[in-house]
Amino acid sequence: MLPVSFTDHPLEAGLDEAGRGCLAGPVFAAAVVLPPDFVAAGLTDSKQLSARRREQLRDIICRDAVAWAVAEASPDEIASINIAQASYLAMHRAVASLGLTPTHLAVDGNRFRAYVGIAHTCIVKGDGKYLNIAAASVLAKTFRDERMRELAAEFPHYGWQQNAGYPTELHRAAIRAHGPSPHHRMGFRLL
Repeated sequence: MLPVSFTDHPLEAGLDEAGRGCLAGPVFAAAVVLPPDFVAAGLTDSKQLSARRREQLRDIICRDAVAWAVAEASPDEIASINIAQASYLAMHRAVASLGLTPTHLAVDGNRFRAYVGIAHTCIVKGDGKYLNIAAASVLAKTFRDERMRELAAEFPHYGWQQNAGYPTELHRAAIRAHGPSPHHRMGFRLL
């Protein structure tokens, strides 16, 4: 079982993002504060979990977390400030939406733009090391996938219900055949 958090701060928030490498859709981020006795069997990096297990864990996290929030940055924001800065923006929005002020931020990855007034630690592969970051990984991924399924209903050509906007060959073929949608990231190499 993974430790709940990186520090022993009672209000440490884990942060992670989803959708950074996609050709379409927003980038999502989540911030999660877990109680020190939190237990969720099998919780780890969302990429290691089946879609069904992610959904089950999402319910547990949303029910049992001290606080959680999910936020996004749009394709227009990604084009304007770049994907890294848009990921940080989404993370900052998630932290601001928690309803409490975390005492520390445990951030998945090796870079982060400091959030004013809250210390942070970047942890490479943190979503496989600490439950609060893994929980953020699951929420960011499941909420983003849900949004991409909604967009797929509006724009069925691109297969977003399966590829979630990632650069699969079928997704690229649909862009060649139908052109980009308003949700494609125009600063990315689409073809």
